[in-house]
Amino acid sequence: MNRIPLEDNFNDVLGKAQRGLQLSDEQLAHTAGVTVSDITRVKDGQFDEPIVRKLAPILNLKTDALVALGKKSWYPKDSGKVPGLAPFTTAFGDVTVNSFLVWDPKTNQGAAFDTGTDCSDMAKFAADNGIKIQMILLTHTHPDHIADLARLKSVTQAAAFVCKLEAIDGAETFEVSRKFTVGPLKIDTRQTSGHSRGGVTYVVAGLPNRIAVVGDSMFASSMGGGGVSYEDALRNNREQVLTLSDDTILCPGHGPLTTVAEGIAARGSRQKERGCILSEKDTVNGPSVLMARS
Repeated sequence: MNRIPLEDNFNDVLGKAQRGLQLSDEQLAHTAGVTVSDITRVKDGQFDEPIVRKLAPILNLKTDALVALGKKSWYPKDSGKVPGLAPFTTAFGDVTVNSFLVWDPKTNQGAAFDTGTDCSDMAKFAADNGIKIQMILLTHTHPDHIADLARLKSVTQAAAFVCKLEAIDGAETFEVSRKFTVGPLKIDTRQTSGHSRGGVTYVVAGLPNRIAVVGDSMFASSMGGGGVSYEDALRNNREQVLTLSDDTILCPGHGPLTTVAEGIAARGSRQKERGCILSEKDTVNGPSVLMARS
């Protein structure tokens, strides 16, 4: 099976950080001691390690992790088969988008998270395995994540739920901090806006692995663009996602599964308790998420 590509290349990460910090090419070049043409080249995807190493600290990015991404030398560890979790990947233009089914293997009661562009595989998987989808929980309402909502609701006869900050037709709204229950599974909601106005992370407890469905707030080795607020995106990821236990499996809206440990946290670190992003001097279990340092 072909593995799912990372959502972001090194130049995507550079671009997100530069836009988030509102730095022009001229400002970035001057501060980093490189030329505007150097910046243009790397942003076009031409990896130049010495240039990237100069840009990373200016953009508050972890240098070695960014270099590893540029060299294509890092990929998250395979989580293997996770009990009670099934990911589904569908095409959206020239990229892909993820949706997820989470269920209790004893009672076969489950919840769908987003729909992707085509819910057929999820619906078939649920039917083939006798899983009753009791609710549809939306991480946010960008078109690629809710494109097949009407059909999934029709097939499952389940209600859909969305944060009140992104109210849409066909979904009931809720205040973040609401808790959902699916059989013995408990699902907490956490605000992870910044990429979108009402982005939500769903933290599922009751399975052998804690699972966090993070939508586009975070990806393996990177984070969603701060389309609404880069500052809010960083802060919410630090406080709402990276404070989860290191072995929490992160289910992003694009790209492969990852874990909090791969994302950022140094086990037992007091910085983790504060929900802070580790600096280049801190120890991480593999390349960290390329997010601005606190």
